[in-house]
Amino acid sequence: MSALPIAVTCGDPAGIGPELLASWLKAHPEQASSVVPIGPADWIARLGQGIAVGPKDFVTRPGKPDDAGQLIAIEAMEMAARGASGARFAAVVTGPVNKKGLAGVGYVFPGQTEFFASRWSGDPVMAFAGGKMTVGLVTWHIPLSGVSQAITGADIRRTVLALISLRGKLGDRRPRIAVCGLNPHAGEGGLLGKEDDAIIRPAVEALRAEGHEVVGPLPGDTVFHRHLQGEFDAVAAIYHDQGLAPLKAVDFSTSANLSLGLKHVRTSPDHGTAYEIAGQDKADRGSFDSAMRLARLLSA
Repeated sequence: MSALPIAVTCGDPAGIGPELLASWLKAHPEQASSVVPIGPADWIARLGQGIAVGPKDFVTRPGKPDDAGQLIAIEAMEMAARGASGARFAAVVTGPVNKKGLAGVGYVFPGQTEFFASRWSGDPVMAFAGGKMTVGLVTWHIPLSGVSQAITGADIRRTVLALISLRGKLGDRRPRIAVCGLNPHAGEGGLLGKEDDAIIRPAVEALRAEGHEVVGPLPGDTVFHRHLQGEFDAVAAIYHDQGLAPLKAVDFSTSANLSLGLKHVRTSPDHGTAYEIAGQDKADRGSFDSAMRLARLLSA
């Protein structure tokens, strides 16, 4: 296990990110020295530890996002990314952000996954684990109308290999990976779409020829049930909601978001800022706990 601490960014200061870490520290005081919070000065002062970013006179207002808070969220990410690159942090756990709010202050990335990929290099894979299911996404932050044109055999290969590596680190000796089809019934032999047979199947067959235990394309309406029954260790979903709708229905409070394929480990809760309950100590900490646990495990 790495002796370096884990950087934990505030995310949007107006969201539930700050209180999730405060609650975690209260529940795990013996692990306080293993984390370095990064966020607004008033939050850092209340925690009694960490690195303050942004204006010193900034006041955190739960449930009331503003541009200053968005800029602090970006600065916290930048500091965490630099710290991991400089061997100061073993991993980074990021608080939830407001993608639209970030875009409003000039943030050019669709999400945090793409940001850390730009700072650390590598080919990222967005994945989710920590509960009953492990899911990787071949594509993620693109409109549904563009998915069929965006998927490639290389993307499928990268996602499957990242899932194999992840499941190996989580204890599977020979990970079994299922790959979803794009179309209903995985295309029904071409009757319901050509992408499954033209793009997905050849990528799966190539991986199998290399000795990997991979099957697909399989119909998305049954593959997740089979995963839950233990037939597969992970599922590669072709697009965002294909994978995350079933995962969050089952594992909303237990899974965490993982950025695989990068030089350093980055995890985060699998939910958003939840402005409507921010500052009320109502937030479920389960996903955050998984993010913290996986960050330490994967950076060991």
